[in-house]
Amino acid sequence: QVQLVESGGGLVQAGGSLRLSCAASGRTSSNLHMGWFRQAPGKEREFVAAISWNGGTAYADSVKGRFTISRDNAKNTVYLHMNSLKPDDTAVYYCAATIYSTMPLSPAMYNYWGQGTQVTVSS
Repeated sequence: QVQLVESGGGLVQAGGSLRLSCAASGRTSSNLHMGWFRQAPGKEREFVAAISWNGGTAYADSVKGRFTISRDNAKNTVYLHMNSLKPDDTAVYYCAATIYSTMPLSPAMYNYWGQGTQVTVSS
């Protein structure tokens, strides 16, 4: 079992920055692929970014060039650095982990989820 706890969300003005953190516990996450997803009111949960156990990354087109995902395996923590935030980025952001051998982009392929952290970007 893996427990995930997100932190770092909040209210920020458009153009601002936030850093989300996801702390994993229960088993080592260093050999798991990790992802960030978000869900806005009335919308489906969508892929934001993912990082493989060995540091490979993938991003949604909507955040490419603005968001950076990283991980510190010594701290069992994954980060999402968000720059140039837009009102459309407003959502609950979820951290997730998967035991699949390849790094999936679909939320259905992730086994463990955090409780989410709210990010609100004002215009």
